[in-house]
Amino acid sequence: MSGSVDTAPRLTVVQLIPALQSGGAERSALEVARALVQVGHRSVVISAGGRLVEQLVAEGSEHITLDIGRKSLATLRRLGALRRRLRELKPDIVHARSRLPAWLGWWALKGLKPRPHFVTTVHGLNSPGRYSSILLRGERVIVVSQTLRDYVLGHYRWLEPGRVRVIPRGIDPAAFPYGHRPDEAWKRAFFAEYPALAGAPLLTLPGRGTRLKGHHDAIELLADLKRRGIDARLLLLGVIEAGREAYVEELRALIRERGVEAQAVLTPPRSDVRDVYAISSLILQLSNKPESFGRTVIEALSLCRPVLGYAHGGVGELLAELYPAGRVPPGDRERLVERAAELLRVAPPIPMLQSYRLEDMQQAVLALYGDVVAG
Repeated sequence: MSGSVDTAPRLTVVQLIPALQSGGAERSALEVARALVQVGHRSVVISAGGRLVEQLVAEGSEHITLDIGRKSLATLRRLGALRRRLRELKPDIVHARSRLPAWLGWWALKGLKPRPHFVTTVHGLNSPGRYSSILLRGERVIVVSQTLRDYVLGHYRWLEPGRVRVIPRGIDPAAFPYGHRPDEAWKRAFFAEYPALAGAPLLTLPGRGTRLKGHHDAIELLADLKRRGIDARLLLLGVIEAGREAYVEELRALIRERGVEAQAVLTPPRSDVRDVYAISSLILQLSNKPESFGRTVIEALSLCRPVLGYAHGGVGELLAELYPAGRVPPGDRERLVERAAELLRVAPPIPMLQSYRLEDMQQAVLALYGDVVAG
């Protein structure tokens, strides 16, 4: 990372997170950990572990395995172990990224001398209340969008606006290069695996197998386009997951009912998301509840691919700023199909992304750490 903050004095930063399996908060923890190491700070993450630990350690951070995120009374027994670990580490900053780890961290810091600084990040639109309020107790409270800042200040009137900092998540432009096109060998292999997706514009909705992601709306959109005589294909990318079999069958039933079996494909998560986006005519973001951010929007626009999404939450915020042509009112099927048809016919040009870069996020968090320590 270039242009980083002054590395003197060397800081010890401990991040608290439930686990390191997958997800936006976990990815952000790794990205900040990497930035700390690159400028000479000591980076430690405490979690229950997971598949991302290997990457974390390979990039120079330390990991301490402690289950501080399981929603169980037994988790409270970890409080003593966490306090002992923090006493040994003598961190300058403890940064909590989830509610239960934040509560344990808050209690563990009591009585520690010198007391580390406490920083929090609110990653989602959590239900307001006492349990969620712990994430607003940091000396600095990071939120990942203006939408989220408005949300927490609206629900927690006691929260001083000056403690809240908007630091959006970012992507590495090198990982999603502008105008990227996958090679012919990849395309041949992809369409051999999913022949139903060939021969027409591809609509891709990425998202785990949960009703919140708007898979039903995507299927209805495909059927509405077909009724208008517009040939298209739909890829529900990442929807097939263990434990979600009933939901997947529900989607397949709707696909059959709407008569689009030959045009729709459901897949498990894939590692070649960049290439899939690059061959897509439209990336869909149809979450039926507002989300705090919309990383998919940034990834697609970075690749110069049009995005069609509901204008609420963080997704609506990003589309309003970066691609207004892709916004439609939440749940409005008529406007959705009209806008999809327009974008499939002629999509407005997409400029190269100049913001929401990973390095911007990393530098902003490290600068915040420096401000906290400086007082």
